[in-house]
Amino acid sequence: MFKKLGAVGVCVVMALLLFSATGRDTIDVPDMGIHGYPIPVSPYFEDDEEGETCERERCRRVPVLGPVTADGPVKALDPPSEEEVLRALEKAYPIEGGLPLLHEVEREDVRIDIEPIADYVDPPRVYPLIGPAQQHHAHYKCTIHYTEVTRCGWPLPYAHTDENAKEVIYIDHTHLHMIGDADDRHMW
Repeated sequence: MFKKLGAVGVCVVMALLLFSATGRDTIDVPDMGIHGYPIPVSPYFEDDEEGETCERERCRRVPVLGPVTADGPVKALDPPSEEEVLRALEKAYPIEGGLPLLHEVEREDVRIDIEPIADYVDPPRVYPLIGPAQQHHAHYKCTIHYTEVTRCGWPLPYAHTDENAKEVIYIDHTHLHMIGDADDRHMW
């Protein structure tokens, strides 16, 4: 008798689970798990995704600007932002040792000096899907001065401070300038 009730109970629970899993949820949120419960995401993957999105939106796209005027100076777009320089620094020289209370390294009092190295325009050529254009190059030397603090908590707690830490990052920006009027572009 109890075996039949147990089997019927298991069947009822399985049927309820099956019917509750079908259909469409009323909330369409991509990071929600089954039945609308949130799935915890590690901060590592969250930062990685955020960095990838930022890089895709800001750095991987090449803008196409209007033609270069004969009288005006040829000057590049904005120099690299502090955020872009810090992302390049973290990519080139990652901070090692991320064990809390055992070994931690921090960069504090960050100062950034950005100086242009070169700014030139290539001769005209035809680019696929764009047409005739000139590529404009801008090269920057970014010097990052910071205080590096290393804290070790085992076996004897101590902190080491390097107040004259310095790294140099080179960042290149390129963009395109159209040649001629937009009406003449269909001839190419």
